[in-house]
Amino acid sequence: MPNRLTVLRAGIAAGILLSTAQAGAEVSRAELIVSTCLACHSGNASDGGNATIPDLTEGYPGFLVASQMKAFRDGTRPATVMGRHASGYSDAEIQALADYIDVMNR
Repeated sequence: MPNRLTVLRAGIAAGILLSTAQAGAEVSRAELIVSTCLACHSGNASDGGNATIPDLTEGYPGFLVASQMKAFRDGTRPATVMGRHASGYSDAEIQALADYIDVMNR
């Protein structure tokens, strides 16, 4: 479970992205969603790299992100935290974040 510092970092990152968008650069919904994912799912996560949390910056395939997010959302894959995160996303948003991860990993 992310600690307060991780949540604070994610909030700061989202704030920076939003302020950048207001300054004229366009930030997509997918980019904003993925920025919050990376608070835990990147090699830079504050836990130092947890083997049970995949690193989405290391070539993790978008099709797998999409299928797992839908399984978390639908309750077909057991989860502690991810079910709550995934429940807030539509199929289109899940596909957009999966596509963004694919592009990010090229």
